[in-house]
Amino acid sequence: MKKEKIKILFVCMGNICRSPTAHGVFESRVKSEQLTDVIEVDSAGTHSYHIGEKPDRRSQDTAQKHGIDLNYIRSRQVVAHDFSYYDYILAMDNDNYGLLEQACPEQYKDKIALFLEYAPTYLSKEVPDPYYGGATGFDDVFAMVDSASIGLLEVLKKRLD
Repeated sequence: MKKEKIKILFVCMGNICRSPTAHGVFESRVKSEQLTDVIEVDSAGTHSYHIGEKPDRRSQDTAQKHGIDLNYIRSRQVVAHDFSYYDYILAMDNDNYGLLEQACPEQYKDKIALFLEYAPTYLSKEVPDPYYGGATGFDDVFAMVDSASIGLLEVLKKRLD
């Protein structure tokens, strides 16, 4: 009997920095574990600022330094269907978590969480927006989402057993 895919949606504000980085990093880990047939990954933003755009060049460059290509990802906004479709809707920060909760039908609110909840080594549970920050901001975001990706994948592998 074929298992139904576990579907993950990463969410930040514009879907050009944090959530596409999480999307690419997590999808890379899913591929390396040969789990693409059972785990589906996507990303979106709570705002419509950048619909159709590629990830921020600095996000792409940072990911590329780690052998991860984000060039195929295009920004999109969260839509109503996402709440029923995805099993995990993982926000990068409290602001986007709150926006997701406001938009989400009551029966799906248990799907929403902060992505850094899966990275127990970080005291803060928010991935900071690197857009207006310095050069190290993108490296910091990469390290955070990589750590959370490892934790999330461990949880999902147990669920798949």
